[in-house]
Amino acid sequence: MRKAVVVGCKGQDGQLLYELLLKKNYKLLGIARTFNRTTESGWTDPIDIRDTATVFELIRAFQPDEIYYLAAFQHSSEETLPGDIELFQQSYSVNVFSLINFLEGIRRFSVNTKLFYAASCRVFGLASGRLQDEDTPLNPNCIYGISKTAGLLTCRFYRRNYSVFASAGILYNHESSLRHSKFISKKIISGAVNIKNKMQDRLIVGDLNAEVDWGYAPDYVEAMHRILTLRSADDFVIATGEKHTVLDFVKTAFGYMGLDWQSYVKENPDIVARPKSALVGNPRKLMTLTGWKPTVNFNQMVRVLLAEEEAAHGER
Repeated sequence: MRKAVVVGCKGQDGQLLYELLLKKNYKLLGIARTFNRTTESGWTDPIDIRDTATVFELIRAFQPDEIYYLAAFQHSSEETLPGDIELFQQSYSVNVFSLINFLEGIRRFSVNTKLFYAASCRVFGLASGRLQDEDTPLNPNCIYGISKTAGLLTCRFYRRNYSVFASAGILYNHESSLRHSKFISKKIISGAVNIKNKMQDRLIVGDLNAEVDWGYAPDYVEAMHRILTLRSADDFVIATGEKHTVLDFVKTAFGYMGLDWQSYVKENPDIVARPKSALVGNPRKLMTLTGWKPTVNFNQMVRVLLAEEEAAHGER
């Protein structure tokens, strides 16, 4: 039976990946900031991923076949950011330095362990061209993107210098019902359902013209797993290759709910904390090497999210 560690098991991707691996009969250890989720006894105490000795002991004792490093310090584009110094410190602490603990732990104590690192399309920043792939120059223009670029390059360093199996997934936006309420996708979905149920009278968004490559999160965690089944480690864009605007998302969601979006949705550019360039990924390499492809398209994804939100609404 294979063993895996999911670092960041409380987040959207961590929850979905944990359930996916559970169905595949893995022995699991999920790590969050204040608790562990595990199928194994003896791993109940919280694990501080910032503490090198603690991570080393975990890897030495557990000897995982796979580690999924999904922990991240991030913010939505409509959320007020802390100051630059704090943002740099916290971003590098989680997105880079704690990652190094796991990579070094593998190198020293568990050389056959495979690691997946969740990078971000923000590593491309202000990219030129319509699509980005694994050969697109790294050009981050925000602190989150800078720290994720450092994490990606760190994986390459350990891969090339120490033959550590360290693959990186360059993840584009991906959504599920587990998405935090601060993200625009969740705001739109919950807003449409609440307005339909007369629990909310309007929805405020920052920029209806913002363009995003949106995918379905359960598909993306499946891609993570497939990447670690390959014989060689590498970097992979995980995306749909399609671009939609926030307005497309609004129209689709409100349309499915039988609502005229123009009667309820208002723009307020002041709530956009940082501008976002339109980034669209080319997943051809991932598809070719793993056979992965999205199981739902954009409209189907929105419909699924609405149905799940309505079901959750009915349980309240």
